[in-house]
Amino acid sequence: MHLERFSLIVDDYDEAIAFFVDRLGFERLEDEPALTTKEGRPKRWVMVRPPDAQTGLLLAQADGDHQRAAVGEQFAGRVGLFLRVENFDAQYERMVAAGVTFATEPRDEPYGRVAVFLDIAGNRWDLLGS
Repeated sequence: MHLERFSLIVDDYDEAIAFFVDRLGFERLEDEPALTTKEGRPKRWVMVRPPDAQTGLLLAQADGDHQRAAVGEQFAGRVGLFLRVENFDAQYERMVAAGVTFATEPRDEPYGRVAVFLDIAGNRWDLLGS
């Protein structure tokens, strides 16, 4: 058993794809038209994931006021997503150069190096490594 995917509500499919693929280095696995939203707008099935990972991230464009209010607040301001990398310092430098916003400087914890970064929607992630 494994967690196959989870949804992340975003403002715009293309901006989110650019962030996850171009800035973070994720793979775009799927990007296909899907049924329409409850408000009748077209939607897409967009899935990205880190290279060689099993778990994917389904990018879900906000539909309606209730969902738009959740963009960037899915974890109520807490770190809700954790990205583990092999070479922390190299990945951190690559992400900074790619324009990823970090909310904290890297620090050492008992479980390894960590720095908090923000995704395109403003959700907080831990970058973890050694």
